[in-house]
Amino acid sequence: MAATGCSWLGVLVGIFCGLLGIIFNHFLPMFLKRGSDHVPKGSFGWPILGETLGFLKPHASNSLGKFLQDHCSRYGKVFKSHLFFSPTVVSCDQELNYFILQNEGKLFQCSYPKPIHGILGNVSMLVAVGDTHKRLRNVALSLVNITKSKPEFLNDIERTTIQILNSWKDKKQVMFCEEARKFTFNVIVKQVLGLTPEEPETTKILKDFLTFMKGLISLPLYIPGTPYARAVQARSRISSTVKAIIEERRRNVDCRSKRRSDFLEILLSVDTLSEDEKVSFVLDSLLGGYETTSLLMAMVVHFLANSPTALDQLKLEHQNIRSMKEKDEYLNWEDYKNMEFTQNVISEALRYGNIVKFVHRKALQDVKFGGYLIPSGWKVLPVFTAVHLDSSLHASALQFHPWRWETQDQTCKKFTPFGGGSRCCPGSELAKVEVAFFLYHLVQNFRWRTEDVEQDQPIAYPYVEFQRGLMLHLEECSILSPE
Repeated sequence: MAATGCSWLGVLVGIFCGLLGIIFNHFLPMFLKRGSDHVPKGSFGWPILGETLGFLKPHASNSLGKFLQDHCSRYGKVFKSHLFFSPTVVSCDQELNYFILQNEGKLFQCSYPKPIHGILGNVSMLVAVGDTHKRLRNVALSLVNITKSKPEFLNDIERTTIQILNSWKDKKQVMFCEEARKFTFNVIVKQVLGLTPEEPETTKILKDFLTFMKGLISLPLYIPGTPYARAVQARSRISSTVKAIIEERRRNVDCRSKRRSDFLEILLSVDTLSEDEKVSFVLDSLLGGYETTSLLMAMVVHFLANSPTALDQLKLEHQNIRSMKEKDEYLNWEDYKNMEFTQNVISEALRYGNIVKFVHRKALQDVKFGGYLIPSGWKVLPVFTAVHLDSSLHASALQFHPWRWETQDQTCKKFTPFGGGSRCCPGSELAKVEVAFFLYHLVQNFRWRTEDVEQDQPIAYPYVEFQRGLMLHLEECSILSPE
């Protein structure tokens, strides 16, 4: 009994010491910095959790949400808080956001919560820093530049689009988020690994990938059976499958000659990446090409359903492009570049819908900017949504209005849907091509309406999703498919 008592006493002492460590590591810096007038005003909230729960409270993605509205009203566009177990500066300011993004690796560094590392792996492009990130990004940019205008890639997108839309024949309604994910997965798995939907490896990867995605937005508890634990295990299985495909490529020359156009074939000849980095690169490509692209498609379709004028102009643009082509002729890169209003619609969906609400950074040293001091080691969250929905920067900011992009620069600092600086998403152009080609066939072959906007709209959790899957009620016009 005495031994048991001592054991429990040891546990209690350990817990107490752990709590003291948290207090000293996370709260002491706050109090030391509080004396400085330059640190932004704000509130640290509850012990340990701080204001994290309020910050993450679900809200419509085309709104700031109650937390940011209240804090900006009370403290201004830049304020301090305590989020994700760290003292934090939150920026809803255009100039500061731009400054943070442009000083990646100098004054600031990518700093996602450790549970994200547990699922993605430490050499994922999303969480990697320094030389590792630079090498991965350079390969990604090279692959995108090689791929984006290639007829093989563009034809794959169009064929996959037509397969999806042909499956809608005689259907009165479809769950669009599911259809969009099916489309983007089939496109990206073909482009990255050279696999078709019919191959057994595709089914295997998709099953594990869905488990992986569920865990990515779950509570980070590595306990057997939890979504997080299953996601970590699913990533391991996907890695094993990809490694097996890589080994098959290296052994089978005939296999390589058939699939020379996919990402993996090019990756095999890249000497600057390790084997683990190549596998992680494949996972990153699947993740970026699957979830964010399908969500962008859903947002475009959702907003167009409530903007008949924009939908009519979009349809007219695509009819004009079709009238200049031979029957059953595939779309090409020049056609994409001529889809000017289509690209305006996509840009407006990105601005208004906000697929990425904020990104995680931390200060590498004390940083002074615009009268503020950002203490070294503090987390920094540049909030893109706040800039995108700022009425002083975008006229009628809380309205879906694609025509604004006829005069507004899409590359300016007040529009950062894909991030900025050295961490700007390298695959953004591929995503826009996929959405544009899908819309080309969708608007000419179907009319649709959605459920009540209030009941099924994009919600930030902070990861954005449609709560009910975006049910579309369809009216078929005709199906035109190239041979």
